[in-house]
Amino acid sequence: MTRTLDVADLVERAARADPRAVARLISLVEDASPALREVMAALAPATGSAHVVGLTGSPGVGKSTTTSAVVTALRHNGSRVGVLAVDPSSPFSGGALLGDRVRMQEHALDPQVYIRSMASRGHLGGLSWSAPQALRVLDGAGCDVVLVETVGVGQSEVEVAALADTTVVLVAPGMGDGIQAAKAGILEVADVLVVNKADRDGAESTVRELRHMLALGSPRAPGDWRPPVIATVASSGQGVDELMGALAKHREWLQVSGAGRTRRLARASAEIEAIALRVLRSRLADVPRGEGLDALAAQVADGATDPYGAADVLVEALTTKQG
Repeated sequence: MTRTLDVADLVERAARADPRAVARLISLVEDASPALREVMAALAPATGSAHVVGLTGSPGVGKSTTTSAVVTALRHNGSRVGVLAVDPSSPFSGGALLGDRVRMQEHALDPQVYIRSMASRGHLGGLSWSAPQALRVLDGAGCDVVLVETVGVGQSEVEVAALADTTVVLVAPGMGDGIQAAKAGILEVADVLVVNKADRDGAESTVRELRHMLALGSPRAPGDWRPPVIATVASSGQGVDELMGALAKHREWLQVSGAGRTRRLARASAEIEAIALRVLRSRLADVPRGEGLDALAAQVADGATDPYGAADVLVEALTTKQG
């Protein structure tokens, strides 16, 4: 017997920090449940207040350790915290390989901290397809701050900047990360740069190199945000207070400058577009046979039509059928 899903009850329980309810809502997101529309509608009035902080960087720079240190600092301030940790996918199950989040176990029993591992499922950009909606669940469930930790796949993970209010980019000395940051365009998306493992040789030169690169970058107008470069040893807590101060200052700048509103509008626009495209793709199978993708592809391959003309036919078929 199938149990009826009570969305209103789940949302109400999630707002009371019920971890089971939050877990169930995010599972509905990951499974693209038919109830997802109802879930998002119920959550909408409670969203929009969480500060979303993205943490990204190459593998091995200490993202999970830094995330844990930030959670500790936030909890000392009384904040309710959500963590979305996007892990590489298992090639067999499609699930997150590091789902237990072994570096954040100290927070596992704290009812005001919710940690969720999500599989990237092959999606480039360091994030999961369902990350925006999962973030919305944590926002609607009353988290003051949501930390989004990306896979750590190098130059393709700048996508986190489109999801976060504040983007923290971590590098480590001795890994060539200064040059890699410039190649990847990470300097353009970073709101805060962190040189972690600063007790290693070469840390001071890495800090100087990054500051020099920032100075050589695009000119900034008066009032623009200037990303600080902070040295930390997350495993011991060194530099974490300075990092938290930078996060607070950037959040204040977002509010005063209006940049926070601009970023959230862009995020909502991208989310709407992604959902619309997913709906359209799901309708491809219902397009009449002669106007379907395979038939049109054959016409293009045979030179009977061009790709733009074929795309026009496909869009017309999709929109006409919907109307």
